[in-house]
Amino acid sequence: MSADTASSDTLNAVGSSDALLGMAALGKTAAALAFVIALILVCTVLLKRFNKRQAKHGAHLEVISSTAVGTRERVVIVELDGTWLVLGVGNGRVNKLHERPAPAQAPHSAPPPASGFSARFAQALRQSGHASRPADPGSPRSTTHTSL
Repeated sequence: MSADTASSDTLNAVGSSDALLGMAALGKTAAALAFVIALILVCTVLLKRFNKRQAKHGAHLEVISSTAVGTRERVVIVELDGTWLVLGVGNGRVNKLHERPAPAQAPHSAPPPASGFSARFAQALRQSGHASRPADPGSPRSTTHTSL
């Protein structure tokens, strides 16, 4: 009996050492993967930092305005060394449409005045006085409709 017990103990010891070797290999693999991911993140941060510095040193180009004229086409106004270039951009091509000297002051890009439904709705709310208080469902005033 003692021979059978000794052989089973030997098999258990071999099986547990294989499991430990497998866990060690898995741990080494996980550590290597974590190192590679950390290296990629560090390189990304460094590239972003250096690209910002280079862009500030050579920033002679400024986009003044841009508007879409089609699904993939745009007209862009760019200032380059005191000159405005009107460029047509689309389908992987850039064409110069017009060139003129830049004005002394850049145009103010004020937001366009509100128009359409949002402006009319805001005006209707101000006129009816519903902007600050919710409507009472039982009041006759909540059932009347005003035409916009």
